[in-house]
Amino acid sequence: MGHSPRTDTRPEMWCIVLFALLARVSAEPTLYGEILSPNYPQNYPNDVEKVWDIEVPEGYGIHLYFTHLNIELSENCEYDSVQIMVGNHVEGKLCGQRSSKNPKSPIVEEFQVPVNQLRVIFRSDFSNEERFTGFAAYYVAVDLNECTDFADFPCSHFCNNFIGGYFCSCPPEYFLHDDMKSCGVNCSGNVYTELTGEITSPNYPNSYPENSRCDYQIRLEEGFRVVVTVQREDFDVEPVDSEGNCPDNLIFVSGDQQFGPYCGDGFPGPLKIETKRNTLDVFFQTNQMVEKKGWRLRYHGDPIPCPKRNIANSVWEPARDKYVFKDVVRITCLEGFEVIQGSVGLTFFHSTCQSNGQWSNSHLQCEPVDCDLPTPIRNGNVEEPEDTLFGSVIRYTCEEPYYYMESEGNGEYHCAANGSWVNEDLGTELPQCVPVCGVPQKVFAGIQRIAGGAPAEIQNFPWQVYFPPPMKAGGALIDEYWVLTAAHVVEGSSDLQMYMGTTSVVLSRLKNAQVLTAERVFIHPGWKAVEDINARKDYDNDIALVRLRDPVKMGPTVSPICLPGTSSEYDPPVGALGLISGWGQTEKYSNGVFKLMAAQLPIAPLAKCQQHLRATHPRSTYVFTENMLCAGGEKGVDSCKGDSGGAFARQVPDVETPKFYVAGLVSWGSECGTYGLYTHVQKYLGWIMKTMQENSRPAED
Repeated sequence: MGHSPRTDTRPEMWCIVLFALLARVSAEPTLYGEILSPNYPQNYPNDVEKVWDIEVPEGYGIHLYFTHLNIELSENCEYDSVQIMVGNHVEGKLCGQRSSKNPKSPIVEEFQVPVNQLRVIFRSDFSNEERFTGFAAYYVAVDLNECTDFADFPCSHFCNNFIGGYFCSCPPEYFLHDDMKSCGVNCSGNVYTELTGEITSPNYPNSYPENSRCDYQIRLEEGFRVVVTVQREDFDVEPVDSEGNCPDNLIFVSGDQQFGPYCGDGFPGPLKIETKRNTLDVFFQTNQMVEKKGWRLRYHGDPIPCPKRNIANSVWEPARDKYVFKDVVRITCLEGFEVIQGSVGLTFFHSTCQSNGQWSNSHLQCEPVDCDLPTPIRNGNVEEPEDTLFGSVIRYTCEEPYYYMESEGNGEYHCAANGSWVNEDLGTELPQCVPVCGVPQKVFAGIQRIAGGAPAEIQNFPWQVYFPPPMKAGGALIDEYWVLTAAHVVEGSSDLQMYMGTTSVVLSRLKNAQVLTAERVFIHPGWKAVEDINARKDYDNDIALVRLRDPVKMGPTVSPICLPGTSSEYDPPVGALGLISGWGQTEKYSNGVFKLMAAQLPIAPLAKCQQHLRATHPRSTYVFTENMLCAGGEKGVDSCKGDSGGAFARQVPDVETPKFYVAGLVSWGSECGTYGLYTHVQKYLGWIMKTMQENSRPAED
């Protein structure tokens, strides 16, 4: 279309043009916006100039696009136009009409600018006769890739783009300078804790960086010393200058030890650097001049040694010439020695080489086993040893002549390695002191009859037991816990109390006697009970055992009589003599005496007792059995009322010194002063032993 000069004299039009010439549009940075020509979508006015200053936030570019363009067309858009300016640069100038080539998009023209500011200028001349409608445009902020969209690379090493900006980063061992764009070497603060490792200068084997100070820290666990090795060919640093200094240098510092500075071609120091500590600082200083290959070193932790302890009386396992940190040894004490930990004695302990070069449990020693003081034994003594340590010897003895050592051996014990006193025969079992049986301190010499007969002393019959009224009978001590007596003495009785150790049974003298208290009475199971004890005719199995509550203490007036053996030698033949004793009735004192009396009697045939009973009591029905012994005679020597249960004592066969066993127990008779019947004790030996074993007290008694 041609463009001819025209004149318009309307004053209101000039005002509009003047306003348009002065118009400018500016705003704060935004992410998007709309730009419309004046009066859009109506025809734009004549002689107008409008400017839009578009700004998006820093770090973004601008995408400007037109969705409508209807401006008078002219050559080079001289009449009417919309112009896009980036700074002083014309990014584009548009006029004419445009339509979208993409049916799915309304865009008819667009611009991408890599800056966050641009200017849009719309100009029209004095005529718009064809009523052009101008333009509609939009802008949005778009992200820039500063790392690739510009010719100048913004970072010295690595560029990292993000929406709205970018940042620079550096390789390992480098740091970012304050300008946030250039990198420098970062070779400080590296800490090495592994027991072995390798350290190199930055970029090794390429040139190390200039003007840097590197600090490497080796920090091993306690118990190890740092050892560094450097091969000569692995070291290439700027050589010594004219003044003898190392411009670039490597220094090692460990506590008060310093190695270096080192520089030059080939490592000038020792190939193996041994420190005294578990820490080492490595410093590498460079200047701005020469750059060389640098260096490489290797390090390892050498465990701290522990000296072998001299622990007497011990063996170390494993045995080595050298022990180092974390080594564990088992220290075993030699036999008879132990280590005390608290209140426990052990034969071995473990010790560990510690980080300070000292052994754990260093206070422990192998000391001689202590058996402590020996345990006392009842009725015996033990000599007090000089000490109670391993190898010491003690000797147990019994209180002679009233007790003897029942076990074999001589009572000698030694302190063994296990801390116990040990006997060659008994081991750790203690010896038992048992009463000596059948040995009186004085031997009875009288032969007179007991009824009205010879007085005796308790030392003649130390086994004699006295049952006070109402029983008023006797018994024989056969063990420290047992009394043997006749069944008819104890039948129907409970809470029995007996006396021993006195010749006289006057009440005032009994106060000084040893009191025996019964715990239990065992009557032979063959003993037959009767309703009227005074009418009893059957004394078969007339034997009983009394279990004492407390043991009897033996002495010159108290000791047991022996039990008979099982051989025929202990079955007394006719004519054999035996001793009887008691406080029973005598011929002179029909009510009994207060002093002990005794007599010696011969064994008679059982038929003699039967004949005498028939002669004196023709109608008698008394029972005679092989469990009875007949003793006495026509001379008036006999036991009598009050002597029941007492022992008929016989000399032990084949023993020269006086030693007696209980051959019989006073049982019954037709009248005093003639023949009497006694329970034949040997016949009951099995029952006696079985009863005592089954009812014995625990060892602590």
